[in-house]
Amino acid sequence: MRPRVFVTMSGLAVLLVAGWLHPAAAQVTLNVVTAGDTNMHDLQRNVFGPEFEKRNPGVKINAVGSGPGEAGSRVIVNNIKSQKEANVAKWNVDVAVVHQIVMADLIQQELVAKYGPEIGTYKLMTAADGKNALGFNVEGYVMPMFHSQVVLAYNPEMVKTPPGTFDELVAWIKANPKKFGYNGVKGGMSGVAFTTGWVYWKAGQHDRYVSGPYDKGAEAAWAAAIKELKGLPVTLTTGNNDTLDRLNRGELAMGPVWVDMLIDLKNQGRMDPKIRMKLISPGFPGQPMYLVVPKRAANYDLAKKYVEFVTSPEMQAKVIVERNGWYPGIDGQHVLPHVSPKARALLFEDVPPDALMKFGLSFPLSPYFKDLLTTYEEN
Repeated sequence: MRPRVFVTMSGLAVLLVAGWLHPAAAQVTLNVVTAGDTNMHDLQRNVFGPEFEKRNPGVKINAVGSGPGEAGSRVIVNNIKSQKEANVAKWNVDVAVVHQIVMADLIQQELVAKYGPEIGTYKLMTAADGKNALGFNVEGYVMPMFHSQVVLAYNPEMVKTPPGTFDELVAWIKANPKKFGYNGVKGGMSGVAFTTGWVYWKAGQHDRYVSGPYDKGAEAAWAAAIKELKGLPVTLTTGNNDTLDRLNRGELAMGPVWVDMLIDLKNQGRMDPKIRMKLISPGFPGQPMYLVVPKRAANYDLAKKYVEFVTSPEMQAKVIVERNGWYPGIDGQHVLPHVSPKARALLFEDVPPDALMKFGLSFPLSPYFKDLLTTYEEN
């Protein structure tokens, strides 16, 4: 097994050059760089990469992880930008997997191609966030690899009646000090999503924050809301994985998690199988991860073929839904007929499609999103 690495921008350049210099007798090396937690890197390195190599003899996938959260996506943006500024003819990133928040920079700085209409699976993608990312038009520039959702995970032996609303959650937290945990806004996006859902609830202006226009005055209630949240007797964890680990060990009874991370651990036998999920009212945000192709990718046509492979109904069913517990990046009608009853139950038994439609929210416009993180840190 190849070693797992997360890198800085300079480290990323070294690893990508190494992939070109040591192609292990392959005819072509395709550099795939992904932001996100270790599961995102493992997915490209151990699942999609080897399968694509098997189906395309002479191709080697060099998968590199750039790190979790927005910072990981920024490493990718800065790497591509530096090559553009240096007038490099062919860039060393062929396919990138990035968060929504960097798409405006990638498009406005002309770093990524409008490749979507050139691949066969583009017509299978119908999600709104395949065209709009935090208020910015991304149509044609992205293919969602998957959609994920933050929910409350809970231990039914410790939470006899799970809350259905934020009001009920607050009452439960006060009655059960330190048994609810989340990671604030550092160490992973599950805590960010929980905090965002809290602010939506307190301010009551979800549609305004998601659709715009941006108005700093609409944030007037945020500071008080954050102070109230921080005043609750909760446990602060160090990140997505720490919240899950503490739930598994029984140290926590409840906390916000990504659906896919919970299901992945269950599939591996590394999570207490009785842990369940709840999406409470008025909801939490979810997000896609985007597949993008840099404008001067060294292997542009092969990069498009790789994205088409990852977003095919077969791979979306087998890998995205069955293996990882994500919601598909393309329209579910093309995917779910190929999904096993067991996988459907894991994904939809606790959070049925109607609950997802009603309480699965979007993150706010980019300026609101940045202000929210700042408000959390300052209060």
